[in-house]
Amino acid sequence: MLSILADRFGPKSVVTDADAITPWLTDWRERFRGASPAILAPGSTEEVSAMVALAVEHGVPLVAQGGNTSMVGGATPPEDGSALILSLRRMDRLRSISAESGLAVAEAGMILANLHSRAAEVGTRFPLTLGARGSCTIGGLISTNAGGTQVLRFGTMRALVAGVEAVLPDGSIHNGLGALKKDNRGYSIDQLLIGAEGTLGIVTAASLRLVPAVTSRAVAWLGLNDPQSALNVLRMLEAHTKAVEGFEIVPSDSLALVLQHIPGTRSPLTGQHRWHALVEATASSDRDEAPAVLLERLLAPALESRLIEDAVIAASEAQADALWRIRDSISEAERASGPATQHDISVPVTDMPHFMVEAAREVEAAFPGAQASAFGHLGDGNVHFHVRAGSRAADDWYDREAPAVTRFVDDLVTAAGGSISAEHGIGQTKKDELERLSSPSRLFALRAIKHGFDPQGLMNPGKLIG
Repeated sequence: MLSILADRFGPKSVVTDADAITPWLTDWRERFRGASPAILAPGSTEEVSAMVALAVEHGVPLVAQGGNTSMVGGATPPEDGSALILSLRRMDRLRSISAESGLAVAEAGMILANLHSRAAEVGTRFPLTLGARGSCTIGGLISTNAGGTQVLRFGTMRALVAGVEAVLPDGSIHNGLGALKKDNRGYSIDQLLIGAEGTLGIVTAASLRLVPAVTSRAVAWLGLNDPQSALNVLRMLEAHTKAVEGFEIVPSDSLALVLQHIPGTRSPLTGQHRWHALVEATASSDRDEAPAVLLERLLAPALESRLIEDAVIAASEAQADALWRIRDSISEAERASGPATQHDISVPVTDMPHFMVEAAREVEAAFPGAQASAFGHLGDGNVHFHVRAGSRAADDWYDREAPAVTRFVDDLVTAAGGSISAEHGIGQTKKDELERLSSPSRLFALRAIKHGFDPQGLMNPGKLIG
């Protein structure tokens, strides 16, 4: 099969050099390591189609891969070397972009930061960003229904994708790039593919919604006593403006880890605070109130009433970027600090402040010596609930203790009416927990859809439900 593909599409399309393959066999968190005899690297949708058709003919599983930034091992091939990696990184073109239509058509291998740059060139922006924007790709963001820090105002990838082009498990090409506002021809194939983690087909391109470029922004850092105060501040802001598109909550221990492990970072405030919040407001027109003036005006009463203990508004773009760097570096800092279990969870927004505090307390009581805390997107009910091994750290932490910690946290989330995966997906990390905690109806539907699309089980085996 490999020789057939190399002959048909050229040497760039098939990579068999072990040294070139090795970096793509391990997930971002270095929790999983797979094996694969080759990486397929198509240069067009037609080549993806031919490769998938040949894989089906030979019964060879395929693992689609973009930037390999999955937080749940969703793009790592199986350990037995039975699957080929199908890399979309060569397919990184921007096929079209239009400020008039508010749409961009980007191929799956396009890096998010590059799309941001291209959108800015035509006076628009793609309103989704996250810490891995310099390496994550459009196809991966679609396949995991990524969220990021602007969900509060613009929603997840599902809300930002107007249409999808993909190769289905039989090798046929689904073309949904027309971005029709109304289309009632049965099930939405586009929506099934969004968040499917490559188990129902391989996304090759997408029509993406753009919004007007930001003319100005303001970023503030708040010191707070507790998460409920943070949510009260957010609700106050939302009652007076629609300009706030980022509101991230950060506990003091996460800030301390960033200051310890990330060079060049410094504390935004001089005093000590148990909790912090990062707020970003934007304007898209010179007619809008300047975001810095807006935030100063709206936050002043909260400071006077001590709802906010202290606050600073960035005085320059460099200072604004420095504040965001703190938030974006939390996962990197935690990884440098030692072993931990990371839980990307959601509960109803109104219940989140209580959950963040009480769930951390319950985890630390059940696992003495461990340290639990949560940070992230308070406004959409999604936080990253992490449990660091602390004094319980050992070489076998991930095998001996981490599964019990994860079950404990997931049970708390489920009891609170939440989800064990808010934006990172299921991958292989959460597959068993999805089966343990899901209702029979959900499992039936997921399995039926998977089997209907991919009866041979060749698309990203061992992930999500496969």
